[in-house]
Amino acid sequence: MKRIMTLVLAAGLFVAANTGAQAIDFKASGEWLMGFGAGDGSLIKDVDNTKSHTNDTFSAAQRIRLQLDAVASEALSGTVFFEIGDQIWGQQESGGALGADSTSTIKVKNAYLDWMVPQTDLRFRMGLQAIALPNVAGGSAIMDGDAAAVVANYRFNDNVGLTALWMRPLNDNYAGRQHGSTENYRQNYLDNMDLFALMLPLTFDGVELTPWVMYGMQGKNARFNEHGVETADGALNVTLPGYYPAFSDLSLGRTGKAYGSLFWAGLPVAITAFDPLNIELDINYGYVEAMGRFDVLKRGVDPVRGSSQRQGWLVKALVEYKMDWGTPGIFGWYASGDDGNVKNGSERLPSVAGSGNFTSFMGDGNLGWGTGYNFYDNNLTYAGTWGIGLQLADMSFVENLKHTFRVAYWGGTNSPSMVKYMDSAVAWNDTTAAQDGPYLTTNDGLLEFNLVNSYQIYENLEANLELGYIVNMMDKDTWDKSYYNSNWSKQDAWKAQLILAYTF
Repeated sequence: MKRIMTLVLAAGLFVAANTGAQAIDFKASGEWLMGFGAGDGSLIKDVDNTKSHTNDTFSAAQRIRLQLDAVASEALSGTVFFEIGDQIWGQQESGGALGADSTSTIKVKNAYLDWMVPQTDLRFRMGLQAIALPNVAGGSAIMDGDAAAVVANYRFNDNVGLTALWMRPLNDNYAGRQHGSTENYRQNYLDNMDLFALMLPLTFDGVELTPWVMYGMQGKNARFNEHGVETADGALNVTLPGYYPAFSDLSLGRTGKAYGSLFWAGLPVAITAFDPLNIELDINYGYVEAMGRFDVLKRGVDPVRGSSQRQGWLVKALVEYKMDWGTPGIFGWYASGDDGNVKNGSERLPSVAGSGNFTSFMGDGNLGWGTGYNFYDNNLTYAGTWGIGLQLADMSFVENLKHTFRVAYWGGTNSPSMVKYMDSAVAWNDTTAAQDGPYLTTNDGLLEFNLVNSYQIYENLEANLELGYIVNMMDKDTWDKSYYNSNWSKQDAWKAQLILAYTF
């Protein structure tokens, strides 16, 4: 009996030991954003040139993000990231019968697994996650967003590392259905996009650089498909933003290619050897293979067969000097633009989901979340533009209160002759169609002003007041040559927003 009790006790201790070893530590984090904003982000008046306002200039909204980490050890953890919003106060779809009780859908923003190969320094992250390609000086112009991916990271020593990733931003969105028909044909066939990247982070005394390359392939039905066939779930609008300069009818002809190639490369360099002087330089190149030709009207009459090829480049830089009261700096960029010939494709830099952040009105350099009408919270890539700006960042004269002031001039690098292929000046301002910012010709310009004020009320609560104004210097004579409805006029854009951010 004594032996049996000893065995039972030993078994109990074994189970208890294993249970303790498998204990999971749950950690919660998140943010609440409450925003109140007024503004008008449109750079043109209504197409019918009405003088009265036809859009709301004030809005109130909120967004909630909650992250839960299940940590087994330093070598194993899982993360799920939920988002509720953006909820516009008073809107029936987000606010119930009285615009107060939320009916919004909770979406999974991220869900991934982190683990390390035993007895090695090789780490993996698998699942829906935030992917940002290496960048400095104004954010990533190629990719900074959520995607389903597998990322592997290995650190050889303190100076050299290696990161590899495979992501699939798009698959199974092809309806295979002719317009006006309910019959599907090859649904979800040849509609995947797969991207493979290698990054080599190098760290030396006072210098950091990360050369990287990314190759991809897109099925002929991933973003484009044969003439007259629909794409499901709006995939046409989320892949390769700004692929064309907002032409009106983008029906592609047939192609014999099953897949087309995509390629990007970049070299971000950060120099801190001369601290407190900071220098950042970023060079990018991108290419997307043509997958069929498309019809576009020249001045609304003559059809022209355009190429769906796109390739371009971008250089951007930042120089700043940190002082006791703030950090003054100068920044700028230059990107290739369209040459005016649609038959040889586009010469603007292609992207997947860029997130430029040199400025905080046209760009996304503040909280990246806006209220009010038609704000530029979009995939900014700087494609087809150039610019130069001055900033005074993180100025502080009162405890817990910081200010950042920026002024930037935007110019265009696209040929003015491209306007004759566009249906109206709306295309110039339609960030929904362009997807990577406004389309600027060499005759156009913008002057942007930003003032961002951040007050740390508590350790976890910040009040963020942003004021922005854009002086519109687009050339009306150029855009009057667009072939449809020239009855329009330009206007300046402005916004003022207050956001309370609680993070934990």
